[in-house]
Amino acid sequence: MNIYGLTIDDMEKYFISLGYKRFHADQLFSWLYEKRIDSYEQITNMKKELLNIIEKDYSINKLKIVNIEKDIDVCKYLFELCDGEHIEAVLMKHDYGNSICVSSQVGCNMGCKFCESGRRKRVRNLEAYEMVLQIMMIEEELGERISHVVVMGIGEPFDNYDNLVKFLKIINNPKGLAIGARHITVSTCGIVPKIKEFSNLGLQFNLAISLHAPNNEIRNEIMPINKVYSLDNLIPVLKEYYNNTNRRITFEYVLLNGINDSEECALQLSHLVKELNCYVNLIPYNETNNLNFKRSSTIQIMKFYDILKKNKINVTIRKEFGGKISAACGQLRSKKEDV
Repeated sequence: MNIYGLTIDDMEKYFISLGYKRFHADQLFSWLYEKRIDSYEQITNMKKELLNIIEKDYSINKLKIVNIEKDIDVCKYLFELCDGEHIEAVLMKHDYGNSICVSSQVGCNMGCKFCESGRRKRVRNLEAYEMVLQIMMIEEELGERISHVVVMGIGEPFDNYDNLVKFLKIINNPKGLAIGARHITVSTCGIVPKIKEFSNLGLQFNLAISLHAPNNEIRNEIMPINKVYSLDNLIPVLKEYYNNTNRRITFEYVLLNGINDSEECALQLSHLVKELNCYVNLIPYNETNNLNFKRSSTIQIMKFYDILKKNKINVTIRKEFGGKISAACGQLRSKKEDV
């Protein structure tokens, strides 16, 4: 097992099980996340016999960065895991700080038709430590702190719920990576039972819904999850989520030429979300060679935006990153796997 997969509660229980005091968890967290040690030998305030036990029980191994693609204000990292599998994470530089988009699975079983990640089926879930280390290694390579995290990379986070929650608790902990809950966003394509569970977590993380269609007919065609949890199931649970958390919901909406970008779609979307405390994030599509979907024109994107605005929907158009690199989610991994 890897030490970076333990929450501070896990670590306290571990030390107590060994007959030691729980304060050692605070000490070890400080060495791991503040001092960023590379080996247990660097720890100076814990007994050698205890360090030997920890070293036998938990590795301190890191991931391997095998490729970095860079463009203006964006870097895409390809990681190799200990079993030879590959995942990717994306660093985006904003006026408000450095944001990182992390992966939660190797591949994805959700099968969204327009998504490069879904083209390759899930191989396995990521362990919590493999998610934590994406952030830590990019911070190390960059030489700067990551202030915001979005779990929107390869995989469906709520399909890996237990590891996701451990990851969130580690990076949010003041003694861990100390990233504020309101600076952390988790995206889901709409796994209704897990949205309910997430709403009862008692922490102020942000929720984003990968919506991408204003009605069940279109969503059934491009997002198989909708055949299991339709909009008729999804919207009520989002109202429940807001009542439980008082947190505004984000709707992610990738604009696909001729599929979901018509004026009628914009009107339907306005009607669908109007009773929710939310905002809509319109996303220009990143085209890939493996999928036939096309990016909506800039004119059509602006028409769609204007209709939402006129209907008093809070809406933004996502800043486009990585036009000169493999920007689509899962694209860099696919290039590696296709070789």
